[in-house]
Amino acid sequence: MPRKKHEWYIGAKVHVIARGNHRNDIFRDETDYELYLNYLDEAMEYYKNKYKVMAYVLMTNHVHIIVETTDKDVSDFIKRVHSRYAWNFNQKYKYIGHLFQDRYRGELIKDDRYMLEVSRYVHLNPVRANMVEKPEEYKWSSYSMFIGKSPKKLVSSEIIMSYFNNKDKHKLYKEFVECKMRNKAQGDELDSYSS
Repeated sequence: MPRKKHEWYIGAKVHVIARGNHRNDIFRDETDYELYLNYLDEAMEYYKNKYKVMAYVLMTNHVHIIVETTDKDVSDFIKRVHSRYAWNFNQKYKYIGHLFQDRYRGELIKDDRYMLEVSRYVHLNPVRANMVEKPEEYKWSSYSMFIGKSPKKLVSSEIIMSYFNNKDKHKLYKEFVECKMRNKAQGDELDSYSS
């Protein structure tokens, strides 16, 4: 049975989720995370900025990336990043077989509200996994850039941040994310959009 083609249009924003095969780790040390981010950066350069990374989190066995496209589907971009990263990983660890489980999942982000919810979901992933208590404690996420704690690298956060008052946008985004953590502490579950 042929694969279902991803829904896409010019300017589409896509929540990309890719897991390690059999949910195995795809990052084993800090240099692996750094290399993956370098490949994201290199792919944006290679495709002459036809793609923008809007937010990301690299977990031990999967990644979440929000990508904005221009005139090309996200598949070429992700294929380039993953094939190069997998080749390097396989060489480094003498790993045989597929590093990633199937093809990535790409979920089209169709409206502003969903864009904000997905960005919050992505940035809260390490908290949900009990890796950290606060999202800014996790090094392999774009969250610290969104709240103004680290210089903006790789990420084009303008669209997401445009929903918040310009003067206080970093503070407001932090409050937006943390209100979901407070709700969880009161008994609500964190949303599970596409974990």
